[in-house]
Amino acid sequence: MTTLYCEHRGWLFNWLRRKLGSADNAADLTQDTFLRIITSRDTLLGIREPRAFLVTTANHLMADRARRKVIEDAYLQELALAAVHRTGAPSPQQILETVQALTQIEAVLNGLADKPRQAFLLHYLDGEPQRDIAGHLGVSERMVRKYLVQALTHCQFLLDN
Repeated sequence: MTTLYCEHRGWLFNWLRRKLGSADNAADLTQDTFLRIITSRDTLLGIREPRAFLVTTANHLMADRARRKVIEDAYLQELALAAVHRTGAPSPQQILETVQALTQIEAVLNGLADKPRQAFLLHYLDGEPQRDIAGHLGVSERMVRKYLVQALTHCQFLLDN
């Protein structure tokens, strides 16, 4: 693992800096990428193409961050709407509880396959009807229902354990 880090950290950082346009974000994502690899069971199998593996891992982390940003933006938008409709702002306790709930939702959804996760977010976060989700994902409404059941079952299993 040390060899992988020493031989490829600089390359990954430069690749991410060009892709993200920010040295700070590239440094954070480089660190997160190696942390994900170190804590992964997959590294026990050996890595044949280290740069491809690093890029794939970094791309997954960027997708995770993008999903997290969507959730955070939706939360901030709801906060702004709530502030317009009432005179009092949410208390620090309410904000903390909401952020903790969103963090827990993100952690639970992180283990889901892409389409069930997208269906869950579109339906429960964005309020999209199943018909529209089916069109967006290119699947049948029946498959969307299966994805939603799969997502809910996954969430329930993780929350129970």
